[in-house]
Amino acid sequence: MSDALTLPAEARERAGKGASRALRREGRIPAVIYGGKEEPTTIHIEEKELVRQMMTGQFMNSIVNIDVNGKSVRTLPKDVALHPVTDRPTHVDFLRLSKDAKIEVAIPVIFTNEEESPGLKKGGVLNVVRHELDLVCESDKIPSEIEIDVTGKEVGDSIHISEVKLPAGSESAITDRDYTIATLVAPSALKKSESAEGEEDEGEETEATEGGEEAAEGGEDSGE
Repeated sequence: MSDALTLPAEARERAGKGASRALRREGRIPAVIYGGKEEPTTIHIEEKELVRQMMTGQFMNSIVNIDVNGKSVRTLPKDVALHPVTDRPTHVDFLRLSKDAKIEVAIPVIFTNEEESPGLKKGGVLNVVRHELDLVCESDKIPSEIEIDVTGKEVGDSIHISEVKLPAGSESAITDRDYTIATLVAPSALKKSESAEGEEDEGEETEATEGGEEAAEGGEDSGE
């Protein structure tokens, strides 16, 4: 499960574009906490601390406890707006979580036991179609990653979501199809080699055919 993060915040007294620009000039980022059958709470947070937590790579899949005026609010980051030129954060949306809430999140996948895959041992390549899985998870059981075992996989095999053992409290958000996560494909060098061998075989057959035809023509000429 992703570790819970803590983010200090202060309540916003004023809203609007002017107030938001003033906050950003002071190194603060406007944000809002919504959901949980409560009124939205407008806050602002320190830009440096927000960026530091975002750089961990787990921010969007982590529970974030926001401390607002001495009160801790359990949330999940839902959206971080970035400046189109500088990529600096300009606004953050947080979803307020109840204890029994279920939420949809994108969880990264990692592949294990690659040394136990005959296809990879032969030089095959793991072609990853989905680097993240869309899951519905209980808010207190959000996994940091999903492990996929490739033991026994051969070139040409595919890995589908139905093969993946999801942790307790998680289920696939996509239920209308058994989608592909990864495939084992032959390396391009191997494909080129096989193609070249095929062309060589064709060339040899052509030469043999032409040689036979020439010999036959030679025999006819000598007979005349």
